Amino acid sequence: MSGKDTSDTRPTLVLTGASRGIGHATVKRFSAENWRVITCSRQAFSDKCPWPMGPEDHIQVDLSDPENLGYAVQEIRKRLEANGSRLNALVNNAGISPKGPEGQRLNSLNTAMHEWRTVFQVNFFGPILLGRGLFEEMKAAKGSVVNVTSIAGMHVHPFAGTAYATSKAALASLTREMAADFGPHGIRVNAIAPGEIDTSILSPGTEKLVADIPLRRLGLPEEVADTIFYLCSNNSSYVTGAEIHINGGQHV
Repeated sequence: MSGKDTSDTRPTLVLTGASRGIGHATVKRFSAENWRVITCSRQAFSDKCPWPMGPEDHIQVDLSDPENLGYAVQEIRKRLEANGSRLNALVNNAGISPKGPEGQRLNSLNTAMHEWRTVFQVNFFGPILLGRGLFEEMKAAKGSVVNVTSIAGMHVHPFAGTAYATSKAALASLTREMAADFGPHGIRVNAIAPGEIDTSILSPGTEKLVADIPLRRLGLPEEVADTIFYLCSNNSSYVTGAEIHINGGQHV
C-alpha cells in the first residue's frame, strides 16, 4: 500500500524584500488566498509577521552577495522539493536606494562606484539571477514573474537616488526582454511601477508631492499587493511584458 501523499498542493510564491511595506502587504494578500509563501530578505524572520508557516518558509539572504544569492536559489529548490510544491510566482520586490551621510539624495556626480555596483546587484542582477535560477520550476507550473520597478525609473525623482532610478529603468527593460524569452515556455513576466506609497520608509517631504498627484493621496501597500496578485493569477493569463503604473496618475 502506498504511503500518504504529503505534497503541498497550494500554489507557491517566492517573494524577495518581504519584511516591510509592499512586501509585507503582499505576503498577507497571498496568504489570505491560501498560497504558500516563501519569503526572502536580509533580516531574520520577524515575530511581528502574522502569516502561518512564516518562520519555516523564510530564507535569510543578502541579494548584494552573488554567492549568497546562489545559496538562496538552491535553498528554494530544496524547500519546493521537500513539500512537492510547484513554483507559481516569483515577485522581485527587494530594492535599495542608498543616501548620503545626512540622508541626502545621491546623484550621478556623487554616487560612489561601489554604491552603483551594490544597487545594481540587488535591484537588477538579483531578479534575473533568481528568474534564471528558478526557471525550470516556474516552467513546470506555467508561473508568473513580477518585477517591482518604480516611478523613479521614468523621470528624475526628488528623493530616489540616481543609482536606484537607473537600476529600476533597467529592470523595466529587463522585464520586456524576460517576457520575450520566458513566454515561449509558458512563463509570464510583468512589472509594477509604484509611485508614492504610504510605508514606513517614506522620505521626509513626500507629503509635499501629494498636491501634484491627480488622485491627491498616497497609495496604500494593499493596493500594490492587489495588483501583484492580479498579475500572478489566472485573471491576467494573457498579460505579459507589461509595466503597470500604481501611482494615482503621478506619471501623466
